[in-house]
Amino acid sequence: MMPTIITAPWRADTPLARFIRDFFRSRIATAGFIALLLIVLAALFAPLIAPQNPYDLQHLDIMDSRLAPGQTAEDGSMVYLLGTDDQGRDMLSAILYGVRISVTVGVVSTVIALFIGLTLGLIAGYAGGRIEGLIMRIADIQLAFPPILVALILLALTGRGVDKIIIALVTVQWAYYARTARSTALVERKKEYVEAARALGLSSLRIIFRHLLPNCMPPLIVVAALQVASAISLEATLSFLGLGLPITEPSLGLLISNGFQYLLSGRYWISFYPGIALLLTVVAINLVADQLRDVLNPRLQTQ
Repeated sequence: MMPTIITAPWRADTPLARFIRDFFRSRIATAGFIALLLIVLAALFAPLIAPQNPYDLQHLDIMDSRLAPGQTAEDGSMVYLLGTDDQGRDMLSAILYGVRISVTVGVVSTVIALFIGLTLGLIAGYAGGRIEGLIMRIADIQLAFPPILVALILLALTGRGVDKIIIALVTVQWAYYARTARSTALVERKKEYVEAARALGLSSLRIIFRHLLPNCMPPLIVVAALQVASAISLEATLSFLGLGLPITEPSLGLLISNGFQYLLSGRYWISFYPGIALLLTVVAINLVADQLRDVLNPRLQTQ
C-alpha cells in the first residue's frame, strides 16, 4: 500500500497569492510579462544563444557586409536570419547584445536613482522644515529642465561610456522618486503608528526605514517600473545622437543610428530590427508597470 503524502494546501488568501492572482487577471499584462521575461532571458544569455560575438573582430567578415535577411555567408558557415550591417556583423547577434546593454543600463540607473531619491524623499517628508525645503528646491530645479537636456549637458562634459550614461540617467531620475517618497511620507508621518513610535522613543532613522519605508514602496515600485522604460528610451536617444555609449559597447540606440544612413538605399533591416526590439522592450515594460499600478493601488483599477 502506497504511503499517503500530505502536502500543505495552497493558501489563496495570502498577500502574495492575491497579488499574483490580481496581476495575471489581465491578459494584456500577462502577455507583456511573458514578452518582458523572454527579453530579459535573451539579454542574460546573449553570449550563449547569439550565433556569433558581433564585437569580436575575429568573427567579422567585411565581405559579408549589408547582406539581406536570410542570406548565407560566403563560406556557407551560417545563415544571417536578420541580415548583416555595414561591418559584417550578424544583426540577430548584435540585437541580443544590444538588448543586454540597454536593459542593464536602464535597470542599474533606475535602482541607483531609486535608492537616492527614496532616501532623500523620506528624510524630507519626515524631517520637514529647512531640510525638506532644501531637498525639494533642488528636486524642483532638476525637474524644471527637460531630462534629455540635462543628460546631454552631462555627457558633453564627461564623455561617453556606460558609467557616464548611468550617472546622467541617475541625475535626471532621482527627483521623481524623491517627490513621490516625500508625498507619501508626509501622509504617513501624521498617522497613529508613527506617533506611537515617537512616544516609545525610537530614533528617527528607525522610524523612517522601519515604519515609513514599507508604506512608501508600492507607489515607488510603479514609478521605478515606468522609469526603467524611460531610461532605456533616453539612453537609446542619446546613443542615436552619438553622445551615449561608445561604438565598442553599442546598445539598441546605437544600432539604430548605425543603419539610419542606409534607409534610403533600401537596406532597412540595419535600423528596422533594432527599432522593433527597442519598441517591444519599452511596450512590455509599460504593460507590466500599468498592471502593477492597478494591483498596488486598487482605487485605480478599471471596473
